[in-house]
Amino acid sequence: MIRFLYGIYYWLIAVPLFVICTIILSSVIVIACYLGFQKWAGYWPGTLWSRIGLSLFLCPIKVEGKENVPKNEGPFVVMANHQGAFDILMMYGYLSIPFRWVMKQELRSVPFMGKACAVAGFIFVDEKTPSSIKETMNSARKVLSEGTSIFIFPEGSRTKDGKIHRFKKGGFVMAYELDVPIIPVTINGAFRALPRGSFFVRPTRLKLTIHPPVEINREEPFPKGMLATVQKVQETIASAIV
Repeated sequence: MIRFLYGIYYWLIAVPLFVICTIILSSVIVIACYLGFQKWAGYWPGTLWSRIGLSLFLCPIKVEGKENVPKNEGPFVVMANHQGAFDILMMYGYLSIPFRWVMKQELRSVPFMGKACAVAGFIFVDEKTPSSIKETMNSARKVLSEGTSIFIFPEGSRTKDGKIHRFKKGGFVMAYELDVPIIPVTINGAFRALPRGSFFVRPTRLKLTIHPPVEINREEPFPKGMLATVQKVQETIASAIV
């Protein structure tokens, strides 16, 4: 009975309100960016959107480790495991670090949200095109030079089984070349809430664990030092997965 009532609430109330919220806040971002408020628009509307979404879908969240984010320092390259679509709501809503996403080129075509991300200065990358990788690095340098952090899912794609998978090296090369520390973040609960391929959100208690920054290993020559950093970050993120 409870599942039936939740299904009615989900399709008739939560989903329509979330879609409306997405359209409104995406439009706010676009307008604000055109008016010259890109830095504000790239963070606060998305934070509100994320928190509204988690509330509508009855997914409370617990955040641990906020004290691990150095005050008045940065920027950083933030990395997290990729459990599902709700990772975005969790990170955007509760990380409390202004950042720009490094996201797949295909997401640019998502109605409303794709346009908002583009004008807000989010970084799109097409891993199949070598020139796109170079453009990504140039965009990342620009974002970091402005004091804004960058966020990336080092696994690349959402997990299909809930387990953490091998990290790709692109984000670490970026952190190494730009000489910025990495903040590892562990996401729990997003796979259960909305796994890959599903369109029905299950109310789930979510957890975001923010770990202390990891400095790029420069004691060893490239790429040995960078690969050691990859291993350390992946082990740190995996250590808090439940």
